[in-house]
Amino acid sequence: MKKKKCIAMLLAGGQGSRLMPLTDKIAKPAVPFGSRYRIIDFPLSNCANSGIDTVGVLTQYQPLELNDYLGNGTPWGMNLTYGGLHILPPYQASEGSDWFKGTANAIYQNIRFIERYNPEYVLILSGDHIYKMDYNAMLEDHIKNDADCTIAVIDVPLEEASRFGIMNTDKKGRITEFEEKPKQPKSTHASMGVYIFSTDKLIKYLIEDEADKSSSNDFGKNIIPKMLADGQRMFAYVFKGYWRDVGTLESYWAANMDAIEMPEDEPEKLVLNDPAWRIYYRHDSARPQYIGENAKLSNSMIGGACNIDGEVDHSIIFNNVVVENGAFIKDSIVMDGAVIKSGARVEYAIIDYDVVIGENASVGGPKEGGAMSVVAKGISLPAGKTVASGEKITKKEAE
Repeated sequence: MKKKKCIAMLLAGGQGSRLMPLTDKIAKPAVPFGSRYRIIDFPLSNCANSGIDTVGVLTQYQPLELNDYLGNGTPWGMNLTYGGLHILPPYQASEGSDWFKGTANAIYQNIRFIERYNPEYVLILSGDHIYKMDYNAMLEDHIKNDADCTIAVIDVPLEEASRFGIMNTDKKGRITEFEEKPKQPKSTHASMGVYIFSTDKLIKYLIEDEADKSSSNDFGKNIIPKMLADGQRMFAYVFKGYWRDVGTLESYWAANMDAIEMPEDEPEKLVLNDPAWRIYYRHDSARPQYIGENAKLSNSMIGGACNIDGEVDHSIIFNNVVVENGAFIKDSIVMDGAVIKSGARVEYAIIDYDVVIGENASVGGPKEGGAMSVVAKGISLPAGKTVASGEKITKKEAE
């Protein structure tokens, strides 16, 4: 049987309820990012750049657009005869099945996929983080330590550590204790939700966890604590670089802005156009941008096929967006196909796909002291309409 050294299992089935209304019709990993990418492009590109060519993508919530986007994995070099990218939804088996009940159960339901490639190691990833990471360096660390499980951690400020799962380690980096959101954290090593397991140990603990009817079937709540209690060799891999969990509208907005506003000498700067570590994505042959003579652009990222005649300041503009003469956009994210009509103002807001902001309409307000506004996919705001700071307009509200 052919054997892969390491395969990846990418958990991409989360609902992303805190990103509503952006995730009303699409899975969280399919949410656009940085004028041309999707969130899932980041872990997939990390796999491609790390030489991991076999990835199972576990989907569940609103998978249609995500599945269509992934296709056969060609943009990430994963359209292979043996290996490549595979979409793994929940399925009905002869012994019965269910929706994925937790992160561990999702992997358990796909043990046969893992066994098909007979890997020595399994990399488990989340599909909803923005970061660039060499998984191969983490794998080398795992092998050097003769580890059963290695967990990627990132140092966070002590005052924020209580928001994360914290790994306490000895001087050699071996994990001695795991604390979920501790009130008085003993370290600042926060789990990134990136794990490498030796395959035999992973399968053993998945089977035992599934047999435990009281389990939540979750890696953080069940698998990791059980392995620690059993004295398995578990190590922390300290990652130094940019990493953000984009689980809320505010963190999603902030991560997009990091791509345009972080200082050049920032060691953890988010660089999207680094030729040494490309972010691969599915794209079409869009026509070039058109920047009109009345346009004013500053500190912004503009996607392809846009017509810009208005003013754009400190914003992320995706593909096929029209900004008419006299329109003003600041501190905002404007997604594919949106039209911002003449005289309209958009400030500290997220404008979803195919939205039309009518002439002289106003969405949001100054970021300082204000709250973010959102206009959901496909909505057309009439001329002169005002959407207050912090207001979220969904299809229901618009009707």
